[in-house]
Amino acid sequence: MSSGASFYITTPIFYPSDVPHIGHGYTEVAADVLARWHRQSGDDTWLLTGTDEHGQKMLRTASANDMTPREWADRLVESSWLPLLDTLDIANDDFIRTTQERHETSAAAFLQHLYDTGFIYTGDYEGYYCVGCEEYKQPSELVPGTGPFEGELVCAIHSKPVELLQERNYFFRMSEFQDRLLALYEERPDFVQPESARNEVMSFVRQGLADLSISRSSFDWGIQIPWDPQHVVYVWFDALLNYITAIGYGRDDENFRRRWPGIQLVGKDILRFHAVIWPAMLMAAGLDVPKHVFAHGWLLVGGEKMSKSKLTGIAPSQITDVFGSDAFRYYFMRSITFGQDGSFSWEDLSARYQAELANGFGNLASRVVAMITRYFDGRVPEPGALAEADERIRATVATAAAEADAAIERFAIHEAIGAIWAIVEELNGYITEQEPWVLAKKPEQRERLSTVLYTAAEGLRALTVLLSPVMPASTAKLWSALGAEATLGPLLEQPLREAGTWGRLPAGATVSALEALFPRIEQEAGVGAAR
Repeated sequence: MSSGASFYITTPIFYPSDVPHIGHGYTEVAADVLARWHRQSGDDTWLLTGTDEHGQKMLRTASANDMTPREWADRLVESSWLPLLDTLDIANDDFIRTTQERHETSAAAFLQHLYDTGFIYTGDYEGYYCVGCEEYKQPSELVPGTGPFEGELVCAIHSKPVELLQERNYFFRMSEFQDRLLALYEERPDFVQPESARNEVMSFVRQGLADLSISRSSFDWGIQIPWDPQHVVYVWFDALLNYITAIGYGRDDENFRRRWPGIQLVGKDILRFHAVIWPAMLMAAGLDVPKHVFAHGWLLVGGEKMSKSKLTGIAPSQITDVFGSDAFRYYFMRSITFGQDGSFSWEDLSARYQAELANGFGNLASRVVAMITRYFDGRVPEPGALAEADERIRATVATAAAEADAAIERFAIHEAIGAIWAIVEELNGYITEQEPWVLAKKPEQRERLSTVLYTAAEGLRALTVLLSPVMPASTAKLWSALGAEATLGPLLEQPLREAGTWGRLPAGATVSALEALFPRIEQEAGVGAAR
């Protein structure tokens, strides 16, 4: 199923100086839902994620834990970052680490090319540096410290003191790309999304771009500058290159051409790196800029951004251990307008789990399978003539499929799920209205009962396909219980853009027992325990 257009999507590569929290999980799931949707639609899909392992923060964190930075990175990646992908059911195609030889070699080749073509020069730099952000800060990005840091300037994001650095470094001529970048944002209004992010980036670039210091000589944990081993590459310049080194830049031209340019999904706090520095680097190298850079919002807990340094992080497993991976995926994709900030609370998650997943979708699936088992010996019945109510379900399914696909194209994952959920609501209303349990008591209504339960089963078939990118675990169980696996083949091979075509589930398909897709949860102390 990979004959369609290329769809290459990346998450930011995460900094394994600590363990992942639900903010990281949110980004991973969003990218995975988009990738699964496109993959199942027949597009030539590739999902990349990974870890960014160089830089001063990694060096200091490792030292504080009596390890080398490589040992620290290996430990965190193996114990926390790779398991996160399993915890959340992420179907990534590749996982890149910036300490891998394939990245280091290709990144060095990119740098050498920019140096050879005159885009890198030597200069002196003095400025405030935040180790937490791994970024030089403008005075406007600093605030007076409080408490133990009173009298010092601190980073507005980390609330920790910045350092005044003086170094002789290599610089990238980023200032030369100001006009080209502004022209890019004007000519391709969808390059940076959502619009609020585009406006922020344009405003930033219009203020003027300085050249970018891209090397460090005060420590050695990084990729060496190829022509000057006394310097290592600035961690952001190194990290951004992962999006092309992973797909073969400088190594496998055919695969690189097949995949690039891609779509970059980022948190809004790292937007400028991806929408300003990164396209300028690519322009300098004579390469295409990404198709889109989409900046999603922050996850807020108690009104504050998730943060490892402020200890407000919640581990994804705290949610999945109780509610399961599908509920995590559904909740964050449905309850937050993608591209805006969103608040997380245990109460909201629990309420949606109960109302929308357990009572809405799960109960619908159980009832339909149970009624086909009871009234038709477990075989999907042959429908008779369709009444207006049946036609309404058919129309709802077709509309939902088309609207969901259009929403995914706009990165509006929350809207796509909302469109699909119309099927859940319509089917629940349809069953209440048609009362199959009453029809079952009247032999003369046998054909009508057949039509009603076929309509419900076929509606579930479409729903299962459309929801599979969002909730792969529960939809796989339902697909099998509907007898669809045996008659139509594996769920992941169902062409997603054809999910709304009516009549695919064959009459005679054998249904099987369906355990509760979303078991009841007993709430305890704001977290809960599965019963």
